[in-house]
Amino acid sequence: MRDREPGLAASLLAGAVAAGLGFASFAALLMLLWVSSPYPDSGPGGALHVAAALWLLAHGVELVRTDTLSGVPMPVGVTPLLLLALPVWRVYRAARDAVDAPEDADGPPPVPARTVWTGVVLGYLGVGGAIALYCSGGELRASWPWVTVCLPLVAAGSAAAGVWSAYGCPREPVLSMLTVLPGPVRRVVFGADARARVGTAVRATGAATAVLFGGGALVLGVSLVWHGGAAQASFLQLTEGWTGRFAVLVLGIALIPNAAVWAASYALGPGFLLGAGHGVNPFASDPAPLLPPFPLLAAVPDAGAGSLPNWLAGLVPVAAGGMAGWFVARGAMERPEPGEAVAARWSAARTGGVMLLTATVCAAAFALLAELAGGPLGVAALARFGPVWWQTGGAVGAWTAVCGVPVALVVRGWLVWRGRTRGGGIPAQGTGTGQDGKASASNFGAAADGTGNGPGKAEEPTTGEATATAGAEHQGAEGGRSGEEEGQEGHDEGAGRARGKEPGTGKNLGRPETAPGTAGAAEEDPYEILPADDPFGPDWSDDLTHAARWTAVHEPAAPRDTSDDCRPGSSPTAPAWPLLPERPRPASTEPAPGSAEPVADTTEQPPESH
Repeated sequence: MRDREPGLAASLLAGAVAAGLGFASFAALLMLLWVSSPYPDSGPGGALHVAAALWLLAHGVELVRTDTLSGVPMPVGVTPLLLLALPVWRVYRAARDAVDAPEDADGPPPVPARTVWTGVVLGYLGVGGAIALYCSGGELRASWPWVTVCLPLVAAGSAAAGVWSAYGCPREPVLSMLTVLPGPVRRVVFGADARARVGTAVRATGAATAVLFGGGALVLGVSLVWHGGAAQASFLQLTEGWTGRFAVLVLGIALIPNAAVWAASYALGPGFLLGAGHGVNPFASDPAPLLPPFPLLAAVPDAGAGSLPNWLAGLVPVAAGGMAGWFVARGAMERPEPGEAVAARWSAARTGGVMLLTATVCAAAFALLAELAGGPLGVAALARFGPVWWQTGGAVGAWTAVCGVPVALVVRGWLVWRGRTRGGGIPAQGTGTGQDGKASASNFGAAADGTGNGPGKAEEPTTGEATATAGAEHQGAEGGRSGEEEGQEGHDEGAGRARGKEPGTGKNLGRPETAPGTAGAAEEDPYEILPADDPFGPDWSDDLTHAARWTAVHEPAAPRDTSDDCRPGSSPTAPAWPLLPERPRPASTEPAPGSAEPVADTTEQPPESH
């Protein structure tokens, strides 16, 4: 604790460093392009202003371009999604590291979550506000309403995710935020088995979104190859120098995620806008005239009605819905333990409800991506570029529900049928023929000494007797009772009275009182667990068997305790450990009646127990 810096100060520094490093990355790239440009239009100050503008644009802030031919400011609001990943990752890492969670239990406690979140956000916003002020003096200026909304939103959300991850992703903060949802939604989220349903819906949403995004990228790649000549011509038309072409290439790479979302919206049906009132979808393409040349815009389908190749893009949402249905069906099944049959966790109706919840979450997630991927590039005809968020979100929800619900129900039914036809897997112990119980009893009897206090006194076989109840739960009561009876027969044959059981009945014999002169006879034997392999050789087994027989002949049986009667059909409760008979009494040295000398006992003595 003495070596750790104050939590708030460290968090403030972490947030400021994250913002500074992000801006430095953009500044280094722009300064490299400015230095390598043969005919720069401005000095290093202009390059730094452009870097600041791009850093703000990466947060979703809308920019205003003032150097237009008409003199009217033009908005620039298309956020490159690849650039957005950089500030989000920086803030996330800063918040997670500022928590300073200990690696072991002996370390200092982590910094409080509120302290870290407040410090990182304030430090990030402090540097971000300074960058926005610096950017306001350039040709590309930040729109202050967007700065006050987007910059704090990105910083707060990323810092919260980092703190939540550092604390081990607890469930309580997420549930506390869900209390603002309407009543029906809260019942779905907080009802019985809520965690499993919400987790399944989130995983299925991630899988469906990944398929949509990957399918959109595939459609984009196919279209670029199909219009390869136009894309190459537009790339060479923009600039002649290698520095400018490298800048266009970097910008195109940063916009590839945006183009993938546009292509996914095209495959879903609503398509996207290339200018106000000019839509592009699989049924018709009507891009705005006089579009600026750009390689990604060259992949737009030609103007006119759609054909079969355009309609084939509809396979992407079908695959996404099927993937979501598969994940929901897998989540509807319980994970069986070894030896258990596969069982359904949810009914068919509940599975369909989880699929509808997945469709809703997937629609909200992709609507957010569609809104971030588009924006204005000017006024009039250039006022709107990209997909319309509510149309794209609604199409995603509809496709996921229509294609996912049948897949989820069919896959769930198939998994249930397969689990029933394959049976319950490996039978549970204690439900078989009782041979395991007999073998265990034989080993027990061989390891016991004449007094019943050998190394195996505390070993109770787990087959045929102790696990009969567990076997009955999985294989039926009759199988468990049969395993218990046959396992008990094995015990009687192998151990006899050395186990403290009455042969043929399975009743426990109570521990008799300690006889005079046998102090410590009832003390616990130090050997508590019978080894897996018999540590005694054949000679030891013969001696112990002989000692057990000698004890049975020369010692009277102890009174039987009928309170622990565990015969089949009676009370299923049995003592966990068998009780032991009395140790053999030593040879008597007292004189016989009427004689003055003690009478020597010539009876054969058992060997000394080791």
